[in-house]
Amino acid sequence: YRQTIFAYPRGGGAYIVARDNLGELPAQIAGAALLTDYILTVAVSISSGVAQITSGFPDLLPYRVELAIGVIVFMTVVNLRGVRESGRVFAIPTYFFLGTTILMLIVGMVKLATGSLGTVEDIEVTTHHSVQGLTLFLILRAFSSGCTALTGVEAISNGITAFKEPKSRNAATTLVWMSSIMIILLLGLTFLTHQVKALPNETETIFSQLGRTIFGEGSTLYLAVLTATALILLMAANTSYADFPRLAALHAGDGFLPRQLTYRGSRLVFSWGITGLAVCASALVIVANARTTALIPLYAIGVFLSFTMSQSGMVVRMWKVGKIPPGQVIQGRETSMTYDPHWWLKMGISALGAAVSGMVMIIFAVTKFRDGAWFVVVLIPTLVFIFFQIHYHYKRVAKALSLEGVPVDTEPSNVHTLILVDDVHAETVRLVNFAKSLRNPWHAVHIGVNPDKIDIVKAKWQKRIGEGELVIIPSPYRLLAEPLREYIEELQENDPGSFVHIIMGHLAMDTFWEQALHQNTAVIFNLALSRMERVAVTSVPYQIHDSEIRAAAHAHSDNEKRAEPTAVK
Repeated sequence: YRQTIFAYPRGGGAYIVARDNLGELPAQIAGAALLTDYILTVAVSISSGVAQITSGFPDLLPYRVELAIGVIVFMTVVNLRGVRESGRVFAIPTYFFLGTTILMLIVGMVKLATGSLGTVEDIEVTTHHSVQGLTLFLILRAFSSGCTALTGVEAISNGITAFKEPKSRNAATTLVWMSSIMIILLLGLTFLTHQVKALPNETETIFSQLGRTIFGEGSTLYLAVLTATALILLMAANTSYADFPRLAALHAGDGFLPRQLTYRGSRLVFSWGITGLAVCASALVIVANARTTALIPLYAIGVFLSFTMSQSGMVVRMWKVGKIPPGQVIQGRETSMTYDPHWWLKMGISALGAAVSGMVMIIFAVTKFRDGAWFVVVLIPTLVFIFFQIHYHYKRVAKALSLEGVPVDTEPSNVHTLILVDDVHAETVRLVNFAKSLRNPWHAVHIGVNPDKIDIVKAKWQKRIGEGELVIIPSPYRLLAEPLREYIEELQENDPGSFVHIIMGHLAMDTFWEQALHQNTAVIFNLALSRMERVAVTSVPYQIHDSEIRAAAHAHSDNEKRAEPTAVK
């Protein structure tokens, strides 16, 4: 990945590397794997963070799902506010975690050296009812499970643009430091875990068992370790909040996801991507009951599939670099390439990375298939299929909208303006005024779904409007849209090439519940008429405010009182 950072200084995630070197299909496979991983990163990290909290406070264990959902909502709100705000919130936890964990390792090693390190007590061992010898397969299974520690490696190559200049060098330095710290922590924690005889358990994490054995149960340092671990896991989840919307926007920009994912909100963040990530992660947390052990098998396959695609892409890139004549520059889709005399060494490193990550992926798929890995094995090809269907749809639409080879006719056409009238009232007057302002011939149309109402509407029209024709379209089967469609088709047959302009009104109320009390038939007509050629629909809102309703009701009451006979008064 250090090679990837220098090869793609503007950001080199698996999607970009695969698209640049392997083609569209491998790129979509890598993209589907990465998008799945980002969702699972949020679910796994937050579930694991909540597990740290419930380890220290067992009374909260029954509420772990609610706690996890609450944290997802909080992080979603913070990220919707923008990068700068979320950066301030999530700045310190990394150093807090490193400090407490290194302190725990040092104290643990000192106690081990002095013979005062105890062992884990009061722990119920989680057993699996299967007997298996220490075979190569079991060792590989343990190796693949341990490789989940590598899942954050790609985050740095994805986020190169966030570094100061020189970006690639600073990102590469950060990657080396991260790897070194990870090696020290993983080896130290694994060694101490073995020494204190910590064991997997559904109610308490390994980290908690280490902390209370080394620092003492209920001590300030023990609680600090749990807090720091929970916070760093939230940081891991926050990485997905930055990368998922960006990758989804890349897919959408290439036409493989809905275009809405490219739009930025008022805070200049990809609001739709952040919201979609939160919804999917919340659903996974609920289904898995916030249990990390249920989510890890789903998580790792996609991670190592994206690793494999990225490193395979780098193998192809280095092969191309080796074929370039010295001094020549070839411009690729993302970056330029020049000859590198060490191309064969770099290609070998990438090939080794691709082989190892591919092996881990296969082992995970086989060993964890029944534990839930089957879901990801099915999901990723399904997502790739959906991506290409979306892409083909956008291409068909673009072809349909193209003016190439199509004669452009901008001659004016006749326009028939129809006003849809359900009743005659103040809203109807606004519709008539709007139709008259267009300076086109117009007439009103009433769909006669209620025979008893037809004569009433006619009388009101003559009395209160007094101009323009009111056409009654009978609807014996009480259909709304179909009779209107037939009437429009008849108009277009009598005047070929003409447009039909439908003007309809709808009431705009102050509150949602007031709006829900009205039929909102404009939606029905919009859906029915949108597929008709040369038909335009205009919806004219008529705003009714709560204060106006109260004032009108009060005035109506006063008028009624004035009209009452004296005896009644």
